[in-house]
Amino acid sequence: MDRHASAAAMSPVGRRGLYREVEPFSFGWMPTGGPHEIYYEECGNPRGKPCVILHGGPGGAVNPTMRRFFDPTKWRMALFDQRGCGRSRPNASLDDNTTWSLIADIERLREHLGVEKWTVFGGSWGSTLALAYAITHPDRVDGLVLRGIFLLTQKELDWFYQDGASMLFPDAWERFLAPIPPEERGNLMTAYHHRLTSTDRRVQARAAAAWSQWEGDTISLRGPEARPPKFNEEDFAIAFARIECHFFTHKGFFDEDGWILKNIDKIRHIPGWIVQGRFDVVTPLESAWRLHKAWPEARFDIIWDAGHASTEPGVIDGLVRATDAALSL
Repeated sequence: MDRHASAAAMSPVGRRGLYREVEPFSFGWMPTGGPHEIYYEECGNPRGKPCVILHGGPGGAVNPTMRRFFDPTKWRMALFDQRGCGRSRPNASLDDNTTWSLIADIERLREHLGVEKWTVFGGSWGSTLALAYAITHPDRVDGLVLRGIFLLTQKELDWFYQDGASMLFPDAWERFLAPIPPEERGNLMTAYHHRLTSTDRRVQARAAAAWSQWEGDTISLRGPEARPPKFNEEDFAIAFARIECHFFTHKGFFDEDGWILKNIDKIRHIPGWIVQGRFDVVTPLESAWRLHKAWPEARFDIIWDAGHASTEPGVIDGLVRATDAALSL
């Protein structure tokens, strides 16, 4: 096995758990110079080592569990709801909402908080955004802690939204197909995008519920996981599905397929940790493996008894050990 790769199969007795719950010591809404206002919060030690925590989706939101992967006595954690998400305003907006505008928001937040460099933490879409941010601003990143690697390639999108994961979850797939007539199922992302951008909220809500449920049904080896509601279930589902489908229909707004790996040399000098569930169906191991081969300097842990969810015990252990190690940077 490669020097920086390991297959983590640690006994549950020896696994690390989450740190204690903490509340923000500051929060607010940051203007962007456009229609969006970004909700952000800081947690932990105001004099601690800075990090920024990027939520998934795109279209998700921060939640209290995300603060618990870091020692609150040693880290100064910054979290924010991305454009259109969570408590950011306006909710579910697709206007000026791209990967590049989110990267600009991360830089805007760094400057707003007076941070010179920080560790970047992200899973799933958060790993995509973390990698894209680091490639764009490598001088502002002193470490990367990543989980559930998603390179946002056409192959990955086809696997989860067209043909692939459907063979493992045919029951859940039937529910995902239900809002789409048979004649439109040759391109499900386009069909969903049409409904999620409809002016009829009832059409949006039905499509959003099915889109969000598909991810919930496949995310964990422990079975379907309920996503914590924001505002109310319908509001959260619509924002999540609209924004996610918007980004995926536009292929992440990258210049070309495979953009991240084609630019990976720009960040190979940055210390990194990659934690990946062996049985991740949402973002399969192949993407993490390709990233590992292109960036062999990063620590790479395969969790043998985990899927995609960040809250599976082996993934928690890997991430907590990674953030502890990153304190020494």
